[in-house]
Amino acid sequence: MPHYDLDQGIARENLSRLLAACYYQPGPEFAEEKVFDSMLAAATRIHPELAAYARRLGEDFSAESHEGLLLDYTRLFLGPTHIIAAPYGSVWLEGENTVMGESTMAVLELYQEGGFDMSEEFRELPDHIAAELEFLYLLIYRENEAHRNGEPEALQAKAALRKRFLDEHLGRWVGPFTAAVRAGAQSSYYRQLAEFTDKFINMESGKGQAS
Repeated sequence: MPHYDLDQGIARENLSRLLAACYYQPGPEFAEEKVFDSMLAAATRIHPELAAYARRLGEDFSAESHEGLLLDYTRLFLGPTHIIAAPYGSVWLEGENTVMGESTMAVLELYQEGGFDMSEEFRELPDHIAAELEFLYLLIYRENEAHRNGEPEALQAKAALRKRFLDEHLGRWVGPFTAAVRAGAQSSYYRQLAEFTDKFINMESGKGQAS
């Protein structure tokens, strides 16, 4: 098998899952479950630049009040009248106010191909940023699993699916989405989360590698 850094693969898997968690409503469980400590440990295994983002994100979360974070989260992602940074791929790929469009159907097909079953408890649309980051987590997990099992063909197939997902979907809309978050956020926490997400997805896509 070609060289595969399993420790880094596990870190990438964990970081994708933890970034997804940050796009849910903020609460004290973020600190209680040591989300940012785990994020820093994962980011450190991948690249020093990502580690710096993770460290600042944890610091920014601690510096903000829960009420302030919740207010910013609501303004950015929920509305109620104008959503500053709609967290749905279809809005950025197909135009303002477009949801459940062709791009959503396309990502659902990718989910099916990747064996990704969305929880019945998930009350958002399928192309929500958290769902897509969780799908990326699953794809990286499956690559790591193929490596552990000594299955080079499966590893190659999973890596190819991850590349398609990033090239055709998440990698195409994460840039304008995170730019909108950075421009509209009132808290440093959400500005930092947007920069961190953009950098990580670009690195996964092979674009804008940190140096």
